[in-house]
Amino acid sequence: MTREELWQAALAQIQFKISPANFATWFRSTYILSKKEGELVISAPNNFSKEWLENKYNKILFQALHGLDLEIKRIKYTVERSAGKQRDAASSRPMAMPQESQLEFQELKVDRSTSLNPRYTFDNFVVAPFNELAHAASLAIVKDPGTVYNPLFVYGGTGLGKTHLLQAIGNKIVGDVPQKKLKYISSERFTSSVVSAIRNHTTDALRSMFRDLDVLIVDDVQFLTGKDKTQEELFHTFNALYEAGKQIIFSSDRPPKAIPALEERLRSRFEGGMIADISMPDFETRLAILRSKMQEKVVSLDDEICEYVASHIQRNIRELEGALNRLAAFIQLNGKSPTFADAKTLLRSVIQNPSKMVNHKKIIAAVAEFYDIKEKEIIATSRKKEVVRPRQIAMYLLREELKGSYPFIGQKFGGKDHTTAIYACEKITKELQQSETLVDEIALIRQRIYSG
Repeated sequence: MTREELWQAALAQIQFKISPANFATWFRSTYILSKKEGELVISAPNNFSKEWLENKYNKILFQALHGLDLEIKRIKYTVERSAGKQRDAASSRPMAMPQESQLEFQELKVDRSTSLNPRYTFDNFVVAPFNELAHAASLAIVKDPGTVYNPLFVYGGTGLGKTHLLQAIGNKIVGDVPQKKLKYISSERFTSSVVSAIRNHTTDALRSMFRDLDVLIVDDVQFLTGKDKTQEELFHTFNALYEAGKQIIFSSDRPPKAIPALEERLRSRFEGGMIADISMPDFETRLAILRSKMQEKVVSLDDEICEYVASHIQRNIRELEGALNRLAAFIQLNGKSPTFADAKTLLRSVIQNPSKMVNHKKIIAAVAEFYDIKEKEIIATSRKKEVVRPRQIAMYLLREELKGSYPFIGQKFGGKDHTTAIYACEKITKELQQSETLVDEIALIRQRIYSG
């Protein structure tokens, strides 16, 4: 395997573990500079990228590269000033870019004006019971933006297709009416824009740009938690667009009521239109999605392998596609389809026994992250309302997911008495029979536990 092939195969795995924006930002113009005696040197285009790769992505890079080549023991990073002129070790000719038959990283092919990725369309979005409401609402919107389901708020766990659906809406609207002014933006990017505008005294220009849109799509709004200035700016932008009859679309990993530290006036705006959830797909749907993506990538795999992947990757469509990319990389590099034994070996780091992956620490961490509180607060003796309820939910999940005894559960929460654990589990069990919101919240937390 050449250095270029190794790097492309590694990127094929990484692109489904991070967001499209981060993949485009940090992995553009990177390549393997050298490989010698178990040490891999990766070239980054600048010092900022180098430091980010070292501190943020070193772990997943090593896992991907070591999984493809067991001889790799360590990774170093450097800045090659001639990064745009990648060179093959065997010659002085610039490294050839991958051919069309090779894996293409379409996350980089983003339209600059809209920030939309053309790969996300309704045609390659698999519709099933787990997402049909969100899909139907999206189709209604593209027929006449701004008149029905405004705003649209789509929520669901990580990797279930929210971004695909939002971008499909955008691509369809722009394709049908090119003169429409549309912007797709992540909440992190929106926050960065607000901070930059305040720092550079260009707030009026930013407001004018956003409020002149016909369609605004904001992804992952749960990350607005605690960002008061950004929430205020989004609130006023929302009002201006809504009053002008413009379409607004949001996504989140949870329903509006479950987003912590969110201004009530903004929460009420999110809830003022259509709220549609995307849940987890069943086996038949996962198999259909896998076959659809195989057709899209022109990849052929035995039925036994397809069913193995679909049955073992249950909670995240992005991981499903990541597994397919790993198998596609094998076909590309070896010129043949993998056997079932090959597939199991290739996917050993992707497919694991969930029961072996989950422990009390992971459950507590998932609950703390979901409710935006510190893990030590859940474990401690705080009686604050915003802590007590998540603590009870964490106890309930330890009971349900780990089948832990009540003394065991009490011990994991600072040595509390077993009667506290009994009370918490019974309370949450009773509430689940009465509250659909709590059912949704616990389902989303479970997705975090098993997909993290």
